[in-house]
Amino acid sequence: MTAPRPVRRRTPLVALTSLTLLLAPLAACGYGSDSDDDEPTPTNSASGPALSTDEVRVGYFANITHATGVIGLENDGLIREELGGTEVKTQIFNAGPSAIEALNAGDLDITFIGPNPAINGFAGSGGQSLRVVSGAASGGASLVVNPDTVASLDDLAGKRIATPQLGNTQDVALLSYLNDQGFEVDPQSGSGDVSVLRIANSEIPAAFDGGDIDGAWVPEPTAANLISRGAETLLDEGELWDNGQYVVTHVIAAQSFLDEHPDVVEAVVRGVVRTNAWINENPDEAKSVFNGALGRLPGGNELPAEVLDPAFENVEFLNDPLAETLLVGAENATEVGLLDETDLTGIYDLSILNSVLAEADLPEAGDAGLGVG
Repeated sequence: MTAPRPVRRRTPLVALTSLTLLLAPLAACGYGSDSDDDEPTPTNSASGPALSTDEVRVGYFANITHATGVIGLENDGLIREELGGTEVKTQIFNAGPSAIEALNAGDLDITFIGPNPAINGFAGSGGQSLRVVSGAASGGASLVVNPDTVASLDDLAGKRIATPQLGNTQDVALLSYLNDQGFEVDPQSGSGDVSVLRIANSEIPAAFDGGDIDGAWVPEPTAANLISRGAETLLDEGELWDNGQYVVTHVIAAQSFLDEHPDVVEAVVRGVVRTNAWINENPDEAKSVFNGALGRLPGGNELPAEVLDPAFENVEFLNDPLAETLLVGAENATEVGLLDETDLTGIYDLSILNSVLAEADLPEAGDAGLGVG
């Protein structure tokens, strides 16, 4: 397979960038469990005294880029440990809009989520609904293709490439990449020089096997799943970013919950930092714990080693939310016609995270000028 032509590497913005939704709401990464509906999981047992509330409701997706949440919210997980006697009621989401809806309705307090639905929720509420309080993961998305039909970037013309959902993180990334390479695609219909098909992650492998698509821009473990079926990586999204890092999952809290229960948010953030450290120090055990937890979740199935191992390697677990890459991703969405302008100032409140990081003698995380005043 020949290498793709060089791409234009985007430079992170350092000044305030304003962006909001123009048409469809931005979805989350869209690669959760195989369940058709968002489902609650059993409330985790708690021990010790409760914090300022008896219960906290936390959401996440059943996939590798949300492994910090999947592992940390196990009954013996480090997030669970930090919360002490405060019960955790978890809910699995298949797409970001439903998680944002739950948060806006007061049914969810904290969630692991992708960058674009956070932008959507913040912009749609006039900056009143949420704050990004921590990072969780970087990377883990690729353009993988059928080598029999796509041998190089030049072969994308006239081909059918899937993304998980209209306006989701990978959809925006693909549309932006195609635009940079001179391909014209209507952002809403997906029609144009390349056909962009929006297909749920759980359905993409079957579409690939059936020859209905020539490739997909997808996150892990869907990318590794397709490669196990004969696909090849045409482009790792990390190649488009400085240092190969870009936010794929961060942690948001409802603003009202953060105001009323900062100690609970601090416990979750502290658990995230501890869980990420444990994953990075114990990658083999982390894979095993994640896979076991995945198999116990509603609609979840354990992953075979040929999918789990490479998928886990493609994701970096880190505490920094990589705020500048969120800005660039939002700028990309504007350029392809999925976003209009709005003020994102205040989307970040990293005060708790930076306090936790300072205690651990770790570097401070930046907010790209979009922190609370």
